[in-house]
Amino acid sequence: MTDSPEPVASPEPAARMPLRVRYHECDPQGVVFNAHYLAYADMASFEYLKALFGSHTELVERGVDLVVAESNVRYLAACRFDDELAVAVFTQRIGTTSLVLRFEIRRGAELVTEITNRYAWVDTQTLRPAPPPDDVRETLTRSVPS
Repeated sequence: MTDSPEPVASPEPAARMPLRVRYHECDPQGVVFNAHYLAYADMASFEYLKALFGSHTELVERGVDLVVAESNVRYLAACRFDDELAVAVFTQRIGTTSLVLRFEIRRGAELVTEITNRYAWVDTQTLRPAPPPDDVRETLTRSVPS
């Protein structure tokens, strides 16, 4: 039994990113090396910010940025060279100085990887925790289920 609530995500992802597995991302076993899934989530997080705010640069220019504080990865099926994947990004939780995103990586309809990242909002000058501007929080809130 766990104290953590089940992940809650909006029915539709806030962003999607297609990708094709490149040869250099595979290990000697012929499958995607585990760390690359986190890179896929990172790339998709920028698509998420672009979908909600126009670009990552918009946030940085306002004095805030996101840094990864924690990652949890569940590997459900192996991916191989040239597989066509899609990464869906869901807003899971908005804290005072944190943001939790859930990523689903699929090959067609098959869920191959689930990733949850907790990000900390930081001041771009000090890299210390800082809450996002109110309008940023409002935009994020609209991407979470009610």
